[in-house]
Formats: sequence, C-alpha cells, structure tokens
Amino acid sequence: MAAAGHLLLLSLLCTLFAVYQCHGACAEVDSDTEAVAGKGFKLGCISCKRRSEVDGAATVEWYFRAKGEADFVHIYTYNEDGPTVEHDHFTDRLDWNGSKRSNDIQDASIYLLNVTFNDSGTYQCFFNRILFYETYEYNTVVSKVVHLSVVANATRGTASIVSEVMMYVSIIGLQVWLLIEMIYCYRKISAAGEEALREAANAEYLAIASESKDNCAGVQVGE
Repeated sequence: MAAAGHLLLLSLLCTLFAVYQCHGACAEVDSDTEAVAGKGFKLGCISCKRRSEVDGAATVEWYFRAKGEADFVHIYTYNEDGPTVEHDHFTDRLDWNGSKRSNDIQDASIYLLNVTFNDSGTYQCFFNRILFYETYEYNTVVSKVVHLSVVANATRGTASIVSEVMMYVSIIGLQVWLLIEMIYCYRKISAAGEEALREAANAEYLAIASESKDNCAGVQVGE
C-alpha cells in the first residue's frame, strides 16, 4: 500500500510539474524596429515575471516621441477597464495585441494600423505591476523601448532576423526541457512500479510460507 501511494504521489507531482512548465513559459523577445508605410505593425513589449508562482496584476502605458522631438507624449493605456487611446494622432489606429483574459499582463504589445512616416520615432511602454504575497503587496515598474523606423519598402534587418531566431531557440529549448522532465518522471514512475511489484511478490511469498508453516505445525500436533 505504501509503495502504491508513493507511486500515485510521484505521478501527480510529475503531471503538475509538466503543467507548470507549459503554462509558466515566457520569453522576452525584442520588438521589430522597421515598419512599412501604409501597412500594420506590431510594437512588441514583453516583461516576464521572475516568480511565475506569485499572483500579480499590471496596467500598461505607452508613450511616443516623434523623430526630431524632445518630449514624449502619452498615447495609450491598458488596465482593468480596457484600452484607451490617449492621443489624437493615433485615434482608431491602435489595437491591443498583448495578454488577454487576465490582469496579470506580461505581454503588452500593441498593433499600429496604417503606418505613416510620421510614426517614426521612439516608443516606450511601462508595466506598472503589483505582486501579491500573503502578507504584503510589492510594486514594480518595468519599461521597454522600441526605436521605430518607417520605410517605403520592407527590408530584412539583422535585428529582425536575430529576434526571430532567438524566439525559435527559446521555444525549442522549452520543448526539449519539458521532454527531458517527462522522460525523468517516466523512469521514476517505472522504477517505483517495479518496486511495488517486488514488495507485493515478497508479501505473497511470506504469506504462503507462513501458511505452510502453520499447516505443518497442525499436522505435527495431530500426530
């Protein structure tokens, strides 16, 4: 019974670990920096929590400084009430492209529609994050910067290639790690199963031996 319970517990722990690996994965991939005039463009902004087991909530703010300008202007807000475009230049041209159905935002990307040459410049997003511990709350602010250039025709930049390669490397690495953990858990479960079978066989052998001994003693008494 003890071996069977140990086997069940180990199986549950491995399953939970695999689920945690699948849902806790987050990779901070840099945004592309070159947009094509007249088309859409994703302004990427990802900030992964360092402790995924801690509950959190975040609001996001985006700022923009046009090329040649000195100051940033507030252009976009996303919080529990939803998105708000804060600047007339971007009215009806910004869509939320980040985390959905959760206040625990780690992807704050937005999508810029109908890009113009006036959209060239520096974009900055801020994560205003609260981490909820048992006895207190911890506030953090994380910022990411995107330097955007708008061109007439698309070119394949080095930064774009590197970002894409890193994204695929991260995905493949996570999958390999998960596969290794699954193999490790399988071997542990197999070993525990074999141990349980050996214990059951030993217990059955001892029971038969004890019964045989009792039978012999009964025969001797009868004689």
